[in-house]
Amino acid sequence: MRRRRYFAIALISFVILVLTGCSSPTINMESDSFWIKFFVRPLSNTLDWFANLLWGEYGLAILAVTIIIRFIILPLTLKQYRSSKKMQELQPELVKIREKYKDDPKKQQEETMKLFQAKGVNPLAGCLPLLVQMPILIALYNAIMGNPEISKHSFLWMQLGTADQFYILPLLAALTTFIQQRQMSAQMTAQMRSLMFIFPVMIFVMSMSFASALPLYWVYSNLFTIGQNYFLYGRSNKEGDTVEKSSGGRKNSR
Repeated sequence: MRRRRYFAIALISFVILVLTGCSSPTINMESDSFWIKFFVRPLSNTLDWFANLLWGEYGLAILAVTIIIRFIILPLTLKQYRSSKKMQELQPELVKIREKYKDDPKKQQEETMKLFQAKGVNPLAGCLPLLVQMPILIALYNAIMGNPEISKHSFLWMQLGTADQFYILPLLAALTTFIQQRQMSAQMTAQMRSLMFIFPVMIFVMSMSFASALPLYWVYSNLFTIGQNYFLYGRSNKEGDTVEKSSGGRKNSR
């Protein structure tokens, strides 16, 4: 579990470093490089197409692209959900392993991995959606900086090509990140719960300096995830609470 935590932190840190390195406004959209040709340019053209369809509003175009991206990675999200449920079911056995081999970390790790393999659980499954979205985030940022129509377009109070000077968008991005992680807290270990405060802060710091279109994508994506988590985790948690209360009631009646 600790390895999974460090992997998630390293992944987010890598995104920060890459996007910071991609902050140059001079992006040649006519380049024949693999990255521009197959990632950045198609994404830029897709945003243009949706903007033309949605009354010239690139803010709405980003919403449309966000929904498409989230539906594309939905199978990975469902896999993450099934994995987290299995991890939750394995917690009693994991506690036993930690207690049994508390003086032998190597043996503890070996027995934990054996349990994961026996139950078909991938402890890194929760990072897969983020891993898939990482090149999309970088390509989206490049598309924003390389597309003159997006960079000069305004949406609501923000200029999509520049950072939000009122810090409203960074706050929304951080808040929605915290809410969506809070929804999944029942499936997290104590170590993973500590990330509930680290990730929103990182998102806020990143959003302060990046063009507003990118944190706008994060806000849209987080809102999608919040609704998705309600149906995946929220209902199952309520059902679990109901079963637990009814079981407790039967025990008390006895």
